[in-house]
Amino acid sequence: MHIGIAGAGLLGRLLALQLSSAGHRVEVFDAATGPGPRELSGTEGAAWTAAGMLSPVAELDRGNEDVFRLGLRSCELWPEITSTLGVGTVCHFDGSLLVAHRADVGAAQRAVGLLEAKADAQHQPQALTPEILRALEPSIQGPSMAWLLPCEGYVEVHNTMQGLHAQGERQSVQWHWGRPVQQADAGVLKVAMQGGVESMRFDHVFDVRGVGARPQLPVRGVRGEVFLLHAPDVDLRRPLRLMHPRHSVYVVPRPDHYFVVGASEIESEDRSPVSLRTTLELLSAAHSALPGLVEARVIHTESNLRPALPDNLPVLSTGAGCTRINGLYRHGWLLAPALVERALKALSL
Repeated sequence: MHIGIAGAGLLGRLLALQLSSAGHRVEVFDAATGPGPRELSGTEGAAWTAAGMLSPVAELDRGNEDVFRLGLRSCELWPEITSTLGVGTVCHFDGSLLVAHRADVGAAQRAVGLLEAKADAQHQPQALTPEILRALEPSIQGPSMAWLLPCEGYVEVHNTMQGLHAQGERQSVQWHWGRPVQQADAGVLKVAMQGGVESMRFDHVFDVRGVGARPQLPVRGVRGEVFLLHAPDVDLRRPLRLMHPRHSVYVVPRPDHYFVVGASEIESEDRSPVSLRTTLELLSAAHSALPGLVEARVIHTESNLRPALPDNLPVLSTGAGCTRINGLYRHGWLLAPALVERALKALSL
């Protein structure tokens, strides 16, 4: 089949890889000028501004049973996907940690109780003693309670995005950069070109444009801000979530003592640089759990918009000639592989 994909973010790259592997002719269209991150290509893809956390249990406080099951399936799929990319080890499954300071223990216990009620018997949070926590992660100091979520992990975002594009190139995917899709319909993509719009016909199209899918979907952007730090004196193997009553803070390790700290969650479509408020709140909270961050260097800051639908849950809709996947919100890296698998099974592709 001749397949057209609107959007070259994470979903678009995963679809291109799977469809081209199955022998289909695949063309991908995106507004970005190239396949790299924003500073290289001007892309606004939310996948680049993410920590890549794979946390199906922790996200039960926001998602439903379907999100949980999709997340578990993605955790099975990610090692298979990344093993084909030739970019080294980019998936890590040593579990993730929930921690809380003494003043927030009551709220943290209620939140963990909710996770325990929603998760099945195989995926229950495991309470850790201070001694076990220090043995697992000596750099964590200050929190008085901690829980391990053993099935969770993270994927290294930039290496994976670049690897997906490079593997698509090797599989003869045609990438059309600087070609935004203005409308996606059954078998047709209306693509902007110099001097007008070109209607391009395909056997089937996939619309995975995120916020760019408006007005065909009622998607909105939710502002998120993240920080990249370098802290040579801090060692952390597992993603860390600090359970705080006012904001959600995570720290995710990267190779060579780099760490991603995030993320604000603001009902705004403002893409301007990170705010002073977010900087103070997130970095202070991260430092309270990892005191070694006090000498960290702020390497990079970034803000972007997560695509969300009115119910904050993902949508996968398939009709004759057109499939739409959108609304992954804060679950993009967690849900994308399983949603792609579900979409292709529905079409028998």
